[in-house]
Parts: sequence; C-alpha cells; structure tokens
Amino acid sequence: MSTSTSAAPSDVPSDAPAPAGSSSPLRALAPGVVGMALVGSSVTVSRTLVDAPLFTAQAVRYVAAALILVGLARAARVPLSLPRGREWWWLGGIAATGLVLFNVAVVRGVAHAEPAVIAVAVASVPILLGVVGPLLERRAPNRRVLVAAPVVVAGAVLVEGTGRTDAAGVAWAALALGCEAGFTLLALPVLGRHGAWGVSVHSVWMGAVMLAGLAVCVEGPSAVGELSAGQWAAVGYLAVLVTAVAFLLWYRTVAAVGSGRAGLLTGVAPLAAAGAGALTGGGVPGAAVWLGLAVVIAGLALGLRGAGGEAPTHP
Repeated sequence: MSTSTSAAPSDVPSDAPAPAGSSSPLRALAPGVVGMALVGSSVTVSRTLVDAPLFTAQAVRYVAAALILVGLARAARVPLSLPRGREWWWLGGIAATGLVLFNVAVVRGVAHAEPAVIAVAVASVPILLGVVGPLLERRAPNRRVLVAAPVVVAGAVLVEGTGRTDAAGVAWAALALGCEAGFTLLALPVLGRHGAWGVSVHSVWMGAVMLAGLAVCVEGPSAVGELSAGQWAAVGYLAVLVTAVAFLLWYRTVAAVGSGRAGLLTGVAPLAAAGAGALTGGGVPGAAVWLGLAVVIAGLALGLRGAGGEAPTHP
C-alpha cells in the first residue's frame, strides 16, 4: 500500500472523475445500477442472519470484504494512499455511520416498527442526496434531479409498502435514513484523492475494526462459533458482492455523475429486492408493487437523462 502524499501522477486514483462529456451516460451509470441491484438482492440473503449474533456476523463480513478489496487492488495495481489529516475523520465517519450505526438502527428499528417503515425511510435518501450532495460538491442542485427524487421515493414506497410503528421506531428510521445518506455524503470530500478504491478499502477496514470491537465486547469471542453453515454462506455473499463489489461500483458512479444523480439509483434497490423475492418463492408481486416499479422507472428516466455530461467538482 502506497503512503505517498506528493502531487506526483501516481497519487491520482485511476478512477478519478473524468472530464465532463468523456463517457456516455450509460457507461457512467451502469456501475451504480449494478451496485444497487446487488444491495437490493441482499434483502433476501440477510433474512438468514436474523438469528445470528449481529456484530459478529457483520464483523466477519467486513473483515472478509477488506481483505478481498486489498487483494483486488494489488492484483489490479491500483495505488492506495493512506488517509491524511481530516481524511481520517471523513472515512471514519463513513465506517461509523454507513456501516456500523446503520446496521444498529435497522436491527433496533424493526423491534419498534415493521420492516417496511425502515425501508421507506431509507428509500427517501435520493431527496437528501439531491439537495445536500451538490452543495458539498460546490454545485447548485440539479432541478431535474430535485423533481425526479420525490418520484423515485414515491415509487419505492409503493414497492415497499407501509407499516405500523411507534415513536422509537420513527426515531430509528430517521437515524437509518441519515446513516444511509452519510454513506455517500461523507465520501465526497475524499473521493477526489482516494477514488472509489481508496474510499472503499479504508471505510471497510475501519468498519471492520469497529464491528470487531463491538462483537468482542457485546457478544464475546465465542459468538463466531454460533454461525451456522447457511449463515456463513450469507456472510460470504454479503462480503463479496454486497460489500466489496457494490461499494466499488457505487463510489465509481458517485465520482462520475455526482451524488445527486447517483442518489436516484437507490431506487433500483427495491426493484431488485422485489425481483429477488419473487424468484426465491415470494410469489408474484401485487398491483401496488408493479405500479411502484413503473413510478421508480419513470423517476429514473426523468432524473438521469444526460447524466454523463456533468462531472462533479470534489472539495
């Protein structure tokens, strides 16, 4: 791992944002679409871990993902620079909110609210990213994205449905939404120097350290022996595809088209979740789900048209 902090060309990530107009919209958006589809598919897989020790399972997941990412980076000869100065805070923030606290909010939230409530809250992230993201990138929010974001959210609500909750459930849902937004927003100040590879590697290993500490303190070292064969398989799927691969794909798209437009792609996750549920025996989706799918697609078409023509300016 390189620790160079000079201005030499080797310090510039190979996946730094390309100049505006240098790639087609489809090419810029495709990684994010695939990444969100993988995230959506994880819903069915994650059900296997409902009875598993939370922090232990997630610690194993992120330790494995960190090792995979470092191995892939070395194989691809991608230079990785150590964080410096405030970068430690931004990357640590991604790990603490988007990885650790998000998982806590979801698990604690479903104890007070039906899963659909948490899902709908998280599905609202395009609105936050559409407003806050461009401001952090020193750009004005895109009007088309601001119009499309509520459409995508409305479609996601139709797909996910609604549910009952209490005040604590609302609070946990709001926290989950903030953590989901933080996963992208906190990466903006460091994407320019570290690129998708660096942000993914550093946030994942930091998250692994935090989760491992929580696992040992809360659940004990022996908790890893409680994981069944099926749960190990689920952890492996989450580590490889939903963490290592999906993180890289997501941050590559954020760097290419900006957080506002990329945020709309979170609408792909409920579509993938619905499809995965149907393929794994969940039955044919109802009319509301089909309507939601159409609304999400319409919102994506509205907000993503011409997305490849505007590259973000990183702080």
